[in-house]
Amino acid sequence: MKYIQNFKGRSYGFADLKTLLAKASPLRSADELAGIAAVSEEERAVAQWLLADLPLTTILVEPLIPPEQDEVSRLIDESHDRDAFAPLSSLTVGELREWLLSDSTSDAEIAAVRWGLTPEMAAAVSKIMRNQDLIAVARRCSVTTRFRNTIGLPGRLSTRLQPNHPTDDPRGIAASVLDGLLYGSGDAVIGINPATDSPRNVEGLLHLLDDIIQRHEIPTQSCVLAHVSTTLELMRRGAPVDLV
Repeated sequence: MKYIQNFKGRSYGFADLKTLLAKASPLRSADELAGIAAVSEEERAVAQWLLADLPLTTILVEPLIPPEQDEVSRLIDESHDRDAFAPLSSLTVGELREWLLSDSTSDAEIAAVRWGLTPEMAAAVSKIMRNQDLIAVARRCSVTTRFRNTIGLPGRLSTRLQPNHPTDDPRGIAASVLDGLLYGSGDAVIGINPATDSPRNVEGLLHLLDDIIQRHEIPTQSCVLAHVSTTLELMRRGAPVDLV
């Protein structure tokens, strides 16, 4: 389905929902490099305008990736809670934004529709919200998680320690971990963005972080942000994976 909007005597067209979402996104250098970003602030604003008027049901019937071609899309489609979505089924993306921000919408009501909103719906509404809007809504969504410690309790702030190194040198990473811990950082996670995605390299980093955490009994968890297929293979080998 093509989306068209006239603005100041000029016609803007977006080939499909995937293109519309990409053009409505805030400016990111990666999107520019990929050639999917809006070419101007005006085009971005028009895309956001169109997106705001888009019915949520359109996102359900026009998947970004056909479920028959992608396992993740198929899982999202099969696990979607139609009953939870029912109270929102008549809304547009813009109306969903207003509903989320409304003082008359309770925290319990937001929690009740959680499984009725698909990731694409959440992504769509976030593209027409300011940072202040996102913070206001997130504040009303209580998400408490527990592993070696507890994260998400009211009045608490947890941080990620990111000890990256341009060559994944274990000594450099260990030094950065120590430096960060001395500043009180890393209670949410000690997470590395590896320079390379080779299983051998990633496994070495996983063992490095696990050794530090276990030896010093640090109440946190580790993560090496490799490709999910790499991480799953290492899990099958018995590598100490905390978070994927």
